[in-house]
Amino acid sequence: MVGDLTLVRLVLAMSLLSSLLLTSSAQTACSSQTFTNNKVFTSCRDLPHLTSYLHWTFDQSTGKLELAFRHSGITQADRWVSWAINPNNNQNSAMIGAQALVAISQSSGAPTVYTSSISGYSTQLPEGNISYAHSGLSATRENSEITIYATLTLPNGTTTLVHLWQDGPLSGSTPQSHATASANLQSKESLDLLSGSSQAGSSGGSLRRRRNVHGVLNALSWGTLMPIGAIIARYLKVFKSADPAWFYLHVTCQTSAYIVGVAGWGTGLKLGSDSVGIQYDTHRTLGIILFCLGTLQVFALLLRPNKDNKYRFYWNIYHYAVGYATIIISIVNIFKGFDALENSAGDRYNDWKHAYIGIIAALGGIAVLLEAYTWIIVLKRRNTERKTTHETNGINGYGSRPQQV
Repeated sequence: MVGDLTLVRLVLAMSLLSSLLLTSSAQTACSSQTFTNNKVFTSCRDLPHLTSYLHWTFDQSTGKLELAFRHSGITQADRWVSWAINPNNNQNSAMIGAQALVAISQSSGAPTVYTSSISGYSTQLPEGNISYAHSGLSATRENSEITIYATLTLPNGTTTLVHLWQDGPLSGSTPQSHATASANLQSKESLDLLSGSSQAGSSGGSLRRRRNVHGVLNALSWGTLMPIGAIIARYLKVFKSADPAWFYLHVTCQTSAYIVGVAGWGTGLKLGSDSVGIQYDTHRTLGIILFCLGTLQVFALLLRPNKDNKYRFYWNIYHYAVGYATIIISIVNIFKGFDALENSAGDRYNDWKHAYIGIIAALGGIAVLLEAYTWIIVLKRRNTERKTTHETNGINGYGSRPQQV
């Protein structure tokens, strides 16, 4: 009987411990946070990016929103932190028009805090008035955490808002552009102030898919099909039996590369228009140059002179120069694109980069082997032709040997 009672107590204790563990794991991190000024808020939320938390108390009848935005992981002194509302509820371009609370970290003492109305991506969070009446604006720093406090008055009827948060480096006391990593680009959401629920924008996944499509199209076209077409033209035409098949293969390969490349170029333009303020100038410039060179090659094909035309020599020089320049620039620009993907979306694109390096290395190895092989064929052919000519014309070049006297 005593043993049974002990077993029951053990089971109850384990059940209670399991319940406590499940309860504690279900709690959000923000629910256990406290504030040095003993402030208490009715709602809080663990924000999905940049180790940030939002605490708030909202009075719907008056529109008063008392908030505390906490950002962790600030290990350097020269950093800025901000939390903002987009009054237009535009989640795709949340930064444009955002009304921000900005805290500038100091080497000692409390951070400097001010308001800023963000008019464009090129601005550096200048101090200025915002469209919301506010009070109690202050900021504190404890170890690696900066917290911004404020009370805002929202327009009548407001129950949801699009908010965003960021951090970035300083130059002196002037905020500089934040990073373009995935976490920074996705640190925005629509928040229901009454229920505490949120909805992240679908643009992040869509933008990521379009980046992938853009990268695949350009790596396949400019970076793979175009070099293959050049290899076909340079090495297959050495074999007389491959004429004119090599020409049609070359044209088919290069035309396909151009068509797919234009599609990739178009997706790049769309990405640029949808990513206002995020620019990769070198990648963009090289892409425009590639499009122009590729288009010139297509039109040059329509103006290709016959083999016996006196201008064919000059056309060949132009065709080779533009063609090889296009291939070199395309490979360089593809690696610029990989760098942009790594900056905006993390290291998972390294596998794609390594795969493309393997493709280029394989094509380069094939080109080296074919170069050596074709030179052997060309030299043998020249020796054969020279020997045949020598035997046909004779030693003196007139088809017979000189008479012995």
